Amino acid sequence: MEKRTDNYCVILAGGHGRRLWPSSRKACPKQFVDFFGTGRTQLQSTFDRMLKTIPLENIFVTTRRRYTQLVREQLPELPEGNVLSEPVSRNTAPSVAWAGAHIHRFSEDANIIVVPSDQFVIDEDRFQEDVRRGLDFVSQNNIILTMGIKPTRPEPGYGYIQIGEPTLVNGIYKVQSFTEKPNREFAQLFMDSGEFLWNTGMFLSNVRFLREFCIHHITDAPSRLAPVKDMTSDQEEIDYVQAHYPSYPNLSMDKLALELSGTSYVMRCNFGWADLGTWHSIYEFKQTQPMDNVVIDSEVLLENCRGNIIRLPKGHIGVINGLEGYIVAEQGNVLLICKKGDSSALIRKYINEVSLRYGEQYE
Repeated sequence: MEKRTDNYCVILAGGHGRRLWPSSRKACPKQFVDFFGTGRTQLQSTFDRMLKTIPLENIFVTTRRRYTQLVREQLPELPEGNVLSEPVSRNTAPSVAWAGAHIHRFSEDANIIVVPSDQFVIDEDRFQEDVRRGLDFVSQNNIILTMGIKPTRPEPGYGYIQIGEPTLVNGIYKVQSFTEKPNREFAQLFMDSGEFLWNTGMFLSNVRFLREFCIHHITDAPSRLAPVKDMTSDQEEIDYVQAHYPSYPNLSMDKLALELSGTSYVMRCNFGWADLGTWHSIYEFKQTQPMDNVVIDSEVLLENCRGNIIRLPKGHIGVINGLEGYIVAEQGNVLLICKKGDSSALIRKYINEVSLRYGEQYE
């Protein structure tokens, strides 16, 4: 199918990926790692997926300045000006605001899909259909549209979108409410109700509405990037962003669009999806191996082991006996062994303690 030249994609690739430590490290976060041994990193896989629908020259990547070279090495075909290097980290809402303002310089009629760089899609063909359907919808409607997936388990690590009033288009609804990372009991209630969808973190809008939306709703700095649209050179824009970007609040696009604005919409999608952001979510998604152990691209000998998730470096062999319900992850100079459970808070604590005691090179 021919690609529409007014469709654009923004890939968000600036995170540290701390929740997958130590396999994801500050020097090389998860989006730049071939996590599952497929031969492509998560960033490259996301790029490959979006290239099926979006022209190459219309794909942009936002990242932290320290990761700019990694992006260029992994996506050498991407035009140089299509990597937006943030001077400081301000979460995803300012990233989207800048990318939208930048694209608006070149196209008044752009339709944009924003996608994280660390997700897994099962049915690629259906995903492409949903992307085209969503972009067509936002080209005709001034809204922020997110892609939602029917829950398949009570996953506490995801966000849950309650669907509200339907639109005239089948499968697209007004967002009634949003709950980020509920406990498992509430996640089960949400799933059983049939009224909730998982938040994929993928957002679509036309560029004109996206610009006004960000200016209006990022209230701590409502007009910081507004002049970017009328700038005549990339260098003028870069200098301006350098000066003003640090003044933006630390704000996620999920919170901005789904909690603070009260005017967003959700499209029910069925392409099969997983957020690969935590050990727990990966375990839940991959839990089909013998004795419920999930072994990720690693050589191991397991005996009397159940319910573990294991990832070891190439060339290392793990021999494990009698272990149940643990994360075993090694990368470089760090080995983590901890109870699986809700490990994200524990891992944050360990990263801070290790950094303080032994140095930042272990983060």
